[in-house]
Amino acid sequence: MNLENKNVLILGLGISGISTVKALDKLKANISISDIKKERDLKEYLSQIEDIDVELFLGTNNVPLENVDLIIKSPGIPLTLDIIKKADEKGVEVITDLELAYRIRPSSNFIAITGTNGKTTTTTLTGEFFKKAGFSTYVAGNIGVGILWDVVNSKEDSIFVIEASSFQLESTTKFTPKISLILNITPDHLNWHNTLDNYIEAKKKIFKNQGSNEYTILNYDDPLLRSMKEEIKSNLIWFSVDNKLSKGVYIEEGHIVINDGNSIKKVISINHIKILGKHNLENALASVSIGWIMGLDISIMQDVLRTFPGVEHRIEYVDTIDGIQFFNDSKGTNVDASVKAIEAIKSPIVLIAGGMDKGTEFDDFILSFKGKVKAVILLGETKEKIRNTAIKYGFNNIYMVEDMKTAVKKGYQIAKSGDNILLSPACASWDMYSSFEKRGNDFKQEVYSLKEE
Repeated sequence: MNLENKNVLILGLGISGISTVKALDKLKANISISDIKKERDLKEYLSQIEDIDVELFLGTNNVPLENVDLIIKSPGIPLTLDIIKKADEKGVEVITDLELAYRIRPSSNFIAITGTNGKTTTTTLTGEFFKKAGFSTYVAGNIGVGILWDVVNSKEDSIFVIEASSFQLESTTKFTPKISLILNITPDHLNWHNTLDNYIEAKKKIFKNQGSNEYTILNYDDPLLRSMKEEIKSNLIWFSVDNKLSKGVYIEEGHIVINDGNSIKKVISINHIKILGKHNLENALASVSIGWIMGLDISIMQDVLRTFPGVEHRIEYVDTIDGIQFFNDSKGTNVDASVKAIEAIKSPIVLIAGGMDKGTEFDDFILSFKGKVKAVILLGETKEKIRNTAIKYGFNNIYMVEDMKTAVKKGYQIAKSGDNILLSPACASWDMYSSFEKRGNDFKQEVYSLKEE
């Protein structure tokens, strides 16, 4: 795609926005930027592009579109925004950086990974496979690394392992990865997509354009994903923790195995995988499926699986104080993710939860306690909603707090030696923090401060 002298408007100057500005500058496009935040709130980002000639519209989205050829929006900006409606009326295309990356380099080895939960772990683990195998590898996308700057600086044979969110996928039209992977789908971001069906349709866009030259990997244990079988036009590969497959990647006699339809190859004993929990076993199976399709040596996947520690903010061990272990699962931003964290951690658990309301219910969250959670400490926008749901199911050992400092101190007061204090909010962070990373770091800092005291 030739963007030289094209007038491109970037909506939203975040991590992906910076990457997009740098890439468009290299491609000799004329760049303008609009962000509802004012200059003083964007200093961190503006300092990174101070040498690039851009036109700024800050503190407003009221931007003239007469000469705009293309709009690249930050993934989290809703399509209901007035400026996007105006763009549609004027015939100005609105896409995300993921779509533009594909148009710039349609021949690239794009491996796109989505799902409600497990995306970051699977993306990071898969990236480690390819790095270990010696490939020029970029891990990008929703994982916190803008993809466009990497794309314009990459080689033709580079591997891109992409974490793709529903926000990014919703604005794609031509995006066609070599391999698409959906880990699972449970209700999430309903405040943004409005309905579960809209959310599911956004996820499906990851495979919509694929054909006989591409591959789609799905979790056989997810009934919703199984029901998509007839929609797949590419080569379909299944993985499963719970079922033996006639072809695919699954568990047999305590080992991850690859069944190509003719023979079965053992990859690794599940007891030798470093990351904890059944959900992480699913993530490992998914990554092995990708490695198999791409022809990676089994010994390389074995080595990585034995040593891969997981990702920060996902059931991350923080410290032990007086025999009490602290775990940071700030990336548990929805009910299903937090249920998996509770399943993975040994009881008794003192749970810290709550955050921004994404429009989901918390019944399954409370029902997952099953005697493992001895107390729950609630904060944030959803604390009353979660409290009421807990009481409905007869769970009454509840503490309401206003901030993370108080939550950590209260957890330490409640817990005894041998207990585990788990931060797994089951909610987004944006009511109190700018990101789940900031929330997780605050939790860790409060744990370290507690130890010093």
